[in-house]
Amino acid sequence: MSTITVTATINAELDQVWRTWTNPDDIMQWNFASDDWCCPDAQIDLSEGGAFCFRMESVDGNVGFDLRGSYQSIKEGAQIDYRLEDGRQVWVSFEKDESGTRVTQVFEPETQHSIELQRQGWQAILNNFKQFNEANREAD
Repeated sequence: MSTITVTATINAELDQVWRTWTNPDDIMQWNFASDDWCCPDAQIDLSEGGAFCFRMESVDGNVGFDLRGSYQSIKEGAQIDYRLEDGRQVWVSFEKDESGTRVTQVFEPETQHSIELQRQGWQAILNNFKQFNEANREAD
């Protein structure tokens, strides 16, 4: 199966980036692609075999869905691999570089939406994650 890759370099330290990726209170602040969507609930058991559920819905509450899955492998501060409820695999890596922290997501696409639409949506969420981190950047 083919994969889609999205990436962002965040001007923040790796430990902050990891924490905001894995903390349910933070996830609810950034895990949506546009301002007309929100993430009103995030539940995670960040352990191998542990489950997660992120509630994604329109701000007006007219449409929504739960994104569910389970963690396959976790290397703290470096990588999270998980499988979505529909069986698709996702790999997320965190790497320090000269500009901060690079986050790369590689995921297996679903078949309902075009590859480009999926790439744009996942990139928009990752860009929102970047903005959230940089707006809440901890002092060095």
